[in-house]
Amino acid sequence: MLRLQSETAPTDAVLAQTFVRSRTVVSRTVAGETLIVPIRGKVGDLASIYSFNEVGSLIWRLLDTPRQFPELVSAVEQTYEVRMERAEQDVLQFLGDMLAANLVEATGDFIPVADGPVGRDGLSAMGAS
Repeated sequence: MLRLQSETAPTDAVLAQTFVRSRTVVSRTVAGETLIVPIRGKVGDLASIYSFNEVGSLIWRLLDTPRQFPELVSAVEQTYEVRMERAEQDVLQFLGDMLAANLVEATGDFIPVADGPVGRDGLSAMGAS
């Protein structure tokens, strides 16, 4: 089993994973803000709407097609001109939160390790709310 720990460097197993948006969500960009609505029983779960800031929106757009962790880190690093360590930490936190909320899927066995509650109040990374 693979564990994603948001406060540590990525493991070889994380580096080998491929991530993609869940097929059970709908996303739209409204006024520059990315909104995500999970679909449960063929109906949008309006009680669980998520929104992302610019960095989260960038990662979300990239996850439209399967991506590996290094690709996501590189995009954040280059787009926002941050150090690789910072980009890795941000991407790890975002992926951990998204996996825990079932908004993103990963290949293989994946167990996100969350620092707090998951859901509307627990998605703090990347400005998710």
